[in-house]
Amino acid sequence: MYPENSYKQQAGAGLPIAIFIITVLSLIVLSMSQLQESSGKAISLQIQSQRAFFAAESGAQARVQQILAELEGGGAASCPADITSFGAGGGLASCSVEFDCPSPSAIFTLVSIGRCGSGPDRAERTIEVRLK
Repeated sequence: MYPENSYKQQAGAGLPIAIFIITVLSLIVLSMSQLQESSGKAISLQIQSQRAFFAAESGAQARVQQILAELEGGGAASCPADITSFGAGGGLASCSVEFDCPSPSAIFTLVSIGRCGSGPDRAERTIEVRLK
């Protein structure tokens, strides 16, 4: 019959359960955000890697065409180890290609190194082409 005494006898677990649920949910949200961030970085690096591969392949194809044209013209094939940058437009912007040609012999070897990006998103791919 006395309502003030009934409140003193009640012992609830609502507050500790609520704090536990909030803590668990915040940990889940934090882990999901870290997973999303690492996934985004991996995808970015994969794209840069593909761009570097295509830059190396494009550079190798262009240089092979140049070498074959020199050989068909009756001249000696030259392979300057210069660096070629791609234009500002297109999918290979901010990519470059460097060539390495060991001493020519009966089999001509061309090494094309494509580089894209900078900093932690930098990717490099190498393609080796042999001409006979």
